[in-house]
Amino acid sequence: MTDLVRLVAFQGVPGAYSDLACRAFFPGVATLPCATFEDALAAVRDGEADRAMIPIENSLAGRVADVHHLMPKSGLHIVGEHFQRVNHQLLAPKGARLGTIKRVRSHVQALGQCRGFLRANGLEAVVDIDTAGSAKFVAQQGDITEAAIASALCADLYGLAIVQPDIEDAKHNTTRMLILSRVADVPDAAEGPCITTFVFRVRSVPAALYKALGGFATNGINLTKLESYMVGGNFVAAQFYADAEGHVDERSMRLALEELRFFSREVKVLGVYPANPFRQTGMADLGE
Repeated sequence: MTDLVRLVAFQGVPGAYSDLACRAFFPGVATLPCATFEDALAAVRDGEADRAMIPIENSLAGRVADVHHLMPKSGLHIVGEHFQRVNHQLLAPKGARLGTIKRVRSHVQALGQCRGFLRANGLEAVVDIDTAGSAKFVAQQGDITEAAIASALCADLYGLAIVQPDIEDAKHNTTRMLILSRVADVPDAAEGPCITTFVFRVRSVPAALYKALGGFATNGINLTKLESYMVGGNFVAAQFYADAEGHVDERSMRLALEELRFFSREVKVLGVYPANPFRQTGMADLGE
């Protein structure tokens, strides 16, 4: 996959955790910061970038807002997944120490994930738009009373010192990222475990969801994720997002999807891609 990738789009500014994920999954490949998720997806759709790295869920904060709505309409295909460990660093201008710092800036989720550390050290939390943007602001101000919570990459990019490393309260903080492309890159079913991601809407009849998902149970398909969300402001019909272990070329998956389509108004496969090894090696650390 990486031999054809020259530029990867992400939402945020340089040094964001999504930027870190791009560099981890595509080492040596240039990254393209985008203001919004829509911009990152559009960069791939319009040929400006080869891939987009988009967060889908976090082990502490849950699903990432808006992404479920955007992906089905993007015209892109999911071609991979990456699990990015989130290590929060306390960053400040060189010369600052923990004793000189009074205020700490970051995204609201990052501040919440470091609440214990901030409280224990009597530091004022200041909510900012994002983690990397906070680091950039602190670097520009050069005030040793101001600090930011961000990635180690931000320390390198903006010339900041890591005053205190790994200050997150929960040591299993991990974000699952999806890699999207203009062209589907479906692996051979014999190459190893795969994930099939799809969205669907069931008919508005009793037990429709139960019947729609019955085919996965009878065919031995494990659903690792199932979430509902509203579409079009309608409180009646929900759309569902699902991840299933398996490949669309396998008979069991074909039969399960056929049954799903019979009981659903719409089914759309968003991607078939290799299951990341983290599912086997790292899930235990998340309490699986």
